[in-house]
Amino acid sequence: MAERSTAAVGVADNSGEDPLTAQAVTAHADGVKAQDTTRTADARTARIDLDIPDTARPRPRAVAEVSAPELHSGHKLAARYRLEECLTRLDGFSSWRAVDEKLRRAVGVHVLPADHPRARPVLAAARSAALLGDPRFVQVLDAVEENDLVYVVHEWLPDASELTSVLTAGPLEPYDAYQVVLQVSQAMAAAHREGLAHLRLTPSCVLRTESGQYRIRGLAVLAALRGITSEHPQRTDTEAIGALLYASLTQRWPYEGDAYGMSGLPRGIGLIAPDQVRAGVHRGLSEIAMRALCHDDPAPRQEQPCTTPEELCKAVTALPRIRPPEPSFATPAFHQPTAYQPAAGYPGGPRAGTPAAGQPLPAPPPPPLHSRTGKALKWTVSSLLIAALGLGSWQVADTLINREQHRAGESDQAQGGGDEPKAPSKGKAVPLKIADATEFAPLGAPVAADKVPNAVDGDSDTAWITPHYKGYAKFGNLANRKEGSGLIVDLGSVQNVSGVNAEMYRGGQTVQVLAAPESSTSLSSPSSLADFSQRLSKLRKVGDTLKINTDEPVRTRYVLIHITELPPEGSGNQYRGGISEITVTG
Repeated sequence: MAERSTAAVGVADNSGEDPLTAQAVTAHADGVKAQDTTRTADARTARIDLDIPDTARPRPRAVAEVSAPELHSGHKLAARYRLEECLTRLDGFSSWRAVDEKLRRAVGVHVLPADHPRARPVLAAARSAALLGDPRFVQVLDAVEENDLVYVVHEWLPDASELTSVLTAGPLEPYDAYQVVLQVSQAMAAAHREGLAHLRLTPSCVLRTESGQYRIRGLAVLAALRGITSEHPQRTDTEAIGALLYASLTQRWPYEGDAYGMSGLPRGIGLIAPDQVRAGVHRGLSEIAMRALCHDDPAPRQEQPCTTPEELCKAVTALPRIRPPEPSFATPAFHQPTAYQPAAGYPGGPRAGTPAAGQPLPAPPPPPLHSRTGKALKWTVSSLLIAALGLGSWQVADTLINREQHRAGESDQAQGGGDEPKAPSKGKAVPLKIADATEFAPLGAPVAADKVPNAVDGDSDTAWITPHYKGYAKFGNLANRKEGSGLIVDLGSVQNVSGVNAEMYRGGQTVQVLAAPESSTSLSSPSSLADFSQRLSKLRKVGDTLKINTDEPVRTRYVLIHITELPPEGSGNQYRGGISEITVTG
């Protein structure tokens, strides 16, 4: 690998041709004809980025001449971000683990000189990614040009694991591999709908959280840092997702040459299906991986190749359901199967009471209690047992008597003899059917009325999302938003409500849950705060999930999830919030 890299640099320096093209020619020189080097720029860029680690890629002259900023651990950016550990130093930029001293949290920072040829594309990519605001991506927190430096600040997830490290333990189970390709393809499909591409989607860019969710880092930014472009970005990202699935199923990289801690495919055999690389691979997932990777395969295929993340997502969801593995429980030692031994009493078997060959002799029984001390001990133990039995019998009898009296009292109340009816006992909460949902806009102007059905459609991937408000968390301090916003849930009729669960579009929103009184059923739909006089929860800042359980059921038809303040999103002093899914229980 080192020889190929050196040769590639020599070709680029001596001939003056594009270094990426020279790298592609060198990487595929063994057994590949010269005309294969005339592939499309898109396919060449994608294959180079996936096959060859950064350490093996030659640096263009224009970039190599730009020296990385002289930074060190302890250096502060904007008197706020303290650099802790340098993770990457390449092509004139550096990446760091840092600490946001203002908010006391870990962050990641990319730094490059303001006169770097990629500085402007990096800033534009970071600001576009910050506006997406999709929680499935690692969020860009800041993108600034200051003091001859450009730096991009992003989230740091200390409890998440890179897919690269997850795969070091071996290939994933079918259910886990299914989750990888499903979640990543859904996220990338959403990004492409907003005009954003990744172009460098590798196993080190996919993070698995403790809850089993996958998050993607470096959307648009990593490609801009490395100067990667593509004429067909959707196809490039789709092939990258196929490579992730291939690696998850086989623990092999689907190209020649080792990468990301995994062995590549043998030279000269081309791309083979995952279920031919390793036994036991799920057949449907193997076909999905090939449909994402085999774009230029001239052979006729039963299924059409997937060229966009949207097509790949549809193909994955069309698979028969893949169930998670059953939890395994350790078998107790006394149930462990042992080597066959003939049973006692059978011909050839050991005599009863004789241990099998190779097993230790049992410990001898303790000597009998024949002394006076032993007799006294036996009498003492017997007395204690008799006393315990007597006490237990008395408690059982007392409990039975009280239960009969309690039943008699209930019978008297049922016949009209009691003073107050018995309060109904709490049962298991069950979801209530939501008949309709409307936007809470007391001053008339809608926020995002067309997206309201997304919050009650049973799909947490869709959401009712507010626009961006600038300057202030209280909906931009606009006069027509001084009472905030939110969603009103209509249950269709008066119900006993015991709980409200809401998956928030993002954490950090200030929310309260209110209910209209039972008498408000005469209203077609309550629309002002005065109409919701029953408080189910206090006004407070919540995380990604809002869960409310009432001490006693509340009789109501209308429930309001009321949002008064929004969390910041990205740079530019902007605020945004929303609700992904609402469930009401009774």
